[in-house]
Amino acid sequence: MRIDVQFADRVGIAHEILAVLARRDMNVVAVEVDSSDVFIDIPGLTPALLPSLREDFLRVAGVRAVEVVDVLPGARRRLHLDTLLAVMADPIMAVDASGRIVAANAAAAAVAHMQESELHGKTLHALFGEDSLQAELLERGFQAPSREVRLHGEPFLLEVTPVSEPLESALGHTVGGVITLHAPRRLGGRLHALQHSGGFDAIIGDSEAIRALKARAARVAVVDAPLLIVGETGTGKELVAQACHAASQRNSAPFLALNCAALPESLAESELFGYMSGAFSGAQRGGKPGLIEMADGGTVFLDEIGEMSLYLQAKLLRFLNDGRFRRIGSDREIKVNVRIISATHRNLRKMVAEGSFREDLFYRLNVLQLDVPALRERPDDILLLARHFIQRACAQAQKPICRLSAPACAALVEHNWPGNVRQLQNVVFRAITMTDKRVLDAVDLDLARDAALRDASARDEGVQDGDPDDWEQAVAAFERAFLERLYPRYPSTRKLALRLRTSHSMIAGKLRKYGITGSSR
Repeated sequence: MRIDVQFADRVGIAHEILAVLARRDMNVVAVEVDSSDVFIDIPGLTPALLPSLREDFLRVAGVRAVEVVDVLPGARRRLHLDTLLAVMADPIMAVDASGRIVAANAAAAAVAHMQESELHGKTLHALFGEDSLQAELLERGFQAPSREVRLHGEPFLLEVTPVSEPLESALGHTVGGVITLHAPRRLGGRLHALQHSGGFDAIIGDSEAIRALKARAARVAVVDAPLLIVGETGTGKELVAQACHAASQRNSAPFLALNCAALPESLAESELFGYMSGAFSGAQRGGKPGLIEMADGGTVFLDEIGEMSLYLQAKLLRFLNDGRFRRIGSDREIKVNVRIISATHRNLRKMVAEGSFREDLFYRLNVLQLDVPALRERPDDILLLARHFIQRACAQAQKPICRLSAPACAALVEHNWPGNVRQLQNVVFRAITMTDKRVLDAVDLDLARDAALRDASARDEGVQDGDPDDWEQAVAAFERAFLERLYPRYPSTRKLALRLRTSHSMIAGKLRKYGITGSSR
């Protein structure tokens, strides 16, 4: 039986309490003394003996009460800590001031290929095989920055937290540290958890175009093959990709995204494939895993894939062929199981013809395809989306929910929305921010401002009415006019190709593209 003897603190009272047990010749296996309690584990104490023992304790000056407890506080703390360590998925080790392991959880023992008892007493140097690691931690008082280490060839991000005595006991003297190891896939899972990814319910819309998109996306989501999502900028391609991941068998693994247009080639390569320590100037000590490594078992979304450099295209193609890659600065191959979902607003087939996108990569990425409709192609969804964005904007601005007037609704539906859903969201957030009205009118949406900015941008670029809207249209118009002028003078694909010093197949493809008819001899 275990008891708690509660007392008013005075010198010698704990000794007198234990003397009561000694006079009764009762064996004690554990004693814990607190400021006003003595917790005692007495195996021979029975319920029948407790009343008389309580009377003896109460005769000691200062003893106030004797209560039965289920477990001693120290033992309870140890049980909870042991359970806490056991359920932690990340490997955790506690080390003393000399760098020797004094405690470890089951996950740490598993990655070290040892029993938990075998880990106790081992030095960090012996475990990781690095001369500098233990010396650095001891020198810095276990306040070193995170770094990558390897254990039996597997990479982990090592984080250390110093363990110090209370300030009042020894001025905060550091007595060791707690080391946590994060596997790349676990890091990817944490990044994924921070994202607001959802299923197809997150795609707002009830138009026929959106219903068709959701139906097709639901079918391709469960097929474990590369998926290419095409659509104009701002249509929500990443939202569709997240929904496809959530509906796939990989939904319990990470979904990590990289915008290929937002980073220069060297940075995009390190973000995607990772790097080793010292691979380049400014590289994190110990190296860093890339998105592909952290997403093992899950999905990597490559947005704006059309902006990826030819060098990275070749490296991505090799990964798609066998699931293997090398970090920057490493000669060791890593194999992972990752699904690639890519997206673009560009015409990849045309880029292939022009030589700016690899044809073999295009066919590897375009196993499955989804086309996301522009907002102007789904006018029935405009007001539904606007009201959704109004609720979000009002919540963020801590304002009462606004509503749209009839003229505002009409203005939204009639607008062309060249920036698609993203532009609609920005218009709504701007209106909520700039007005305190409970009913938004057409003038509050300031749609004329967006149109004026677009017209001004076109004027600055020298675009006149009737001119092409972008570079691709301008090139296409030139090619068509040029071929229509030359083809009657060189009325065969071979003659025209010889005249232009290019391939017969390229000329034949251009003639078919622009519908310029004639024989192919």
